[in-house]
Amino acid sequence: MTALLIIDMQVGMTWPEASVRNNLGAEAVIAKLLKDWRARHAPIVHVRHVSRVPGSPFWPGQPGVEFQPALEPLPTEHVVEKNVPDAFINTGLEPWLHARGESAVVIVGVSTNNSVEATARTAGNLGFKTYVVSDATFTFSKIDFDGVMRTAKEVHAMSLANLHGEYATVIHSEQATHAG
Repeated sequence: MTALLIIDMQVGMTWPEASVRNNLGAEAVIAKLLKDWRARHAPIVHVRHVSRVPGSPFWPGQPGVEFQPALEPLPTEHVVEKNVPDAFINTGLEPWLHARGESAVVIVGVSTNNSVEATARTAGNLGFKTYVVSDATFTFSKIDFDGVMRTAKEVHAMSLANLHGEYATVIHSEQATHAG
């Protein structure tokens, strides 16, 4: 089976203004995929970012670090806590997947150009068949290196372009349950 990796779907990710992000329906798509994976008893990994920076919304004990209620892990589902964007770094995720014979991952969550991209790059480099679901990921507007404000849609598209074909296969949610 293919493992579903849900990246950083925490309360703090709901706080930025909707105007600065793309894919406003991503949470509903992620919830549908989560329901599909649960119905098939397929492996699910919930990844939570726990900041090392005091005052961060993702600092331990802050409300922002909690999972969004609609995407709360079940007691039987694996939870990975990370301190850097990449969910494979210092988390035990790779051996957990290997111990279960997993060779493919479907990645959803936030932010496309940060934790999703970092995790997908490593997954691909480690030899996992890696899929990133374009309509189940989202990001935020950002100023580029030249000082130009880029929309969330532009940042998202470039991040997916960085991944597709080299580290991962970018797919739509309708293809996700057949990935692997």
